[in-house]
Amino acid sequence: MAEKQEQPPATQNGENAEGTENAEGAENAEAEKPKLEPLPPFEIVTGERLPAFFFKFQFKNVEYSSGRNKTFLCYIIEMQGKESKTLRGYLEDEHAAAHAEEGFFNTILPTCEPGYRYEVTWYVSSSPCVSCAERIVKALKKNRHLRLSIAVGRLFMWEEPDIQAALKQMKAAGCKLRIMKPQDFEYIWKNFVEQEEGEEPKAFAPWDDIQENFQYYDEKLAEILH
Repeated sequence: MAEKQEQPPATQNGENAEGTENAEGAENAEAEKPKLEPLPPFEIVTGERLPAFFFKFQFKNVEYSSGRNKTFLCYIIEMQGKESKTLRGYLEDEHAAAHAEEGFFNTILPTCEPGYRYEVTWYVSSSPCVSCAERIVKALKKNRHLRLSIAVGRLFMWEEPDIQAALKQMKAAGCKLRIMKPQDFEYIWKNFVEQEEGEEPKAFAPWDDIQENFQYYDEKLAEILH
């Protein structure tokens, strides 16, 4: 049997009644508030050419990458089978949980025809995190027809032991990893960056210390992978 609800005592000035009405109004207002939809676990942006602004900022091979918290990945897939085909494009992270490397294996590679050999080249703004490195190792071990070469602009948290171990595991799995030279940045500019419509393509303008920064990261990577 349901318990009988005790009614609040009535008062001459109606304060209790007014308080009850205010409480009910607050509950109704709370119920009418729209519910916020949670963000998807990740979202990957894809395309053929990336905006010049993003290239100049995100790919810059500076030592301290403050504010560069997105990953841009330009890819070339050379398929060899009944006939030769080449696919190219780029991916970028949209949310903090998004990894462009993971997006490649989830959204790009599955669209390629089965039964082919794949020679894949990535130009990535920074080297993979531990989880992405593990995903790369898993993909290379699973697909014996896949060959992957990665050129990175910067090394991500390269001083961390788990990052160093992950990079070594990538090498052991057959991944070719190197630091981008100034010529690689120029190649990306010509082949993966949007040019102003109706205007002559602008020449690549290297930033200060581009060669010195390449040498810095190249030495660090060599020390890790030795």
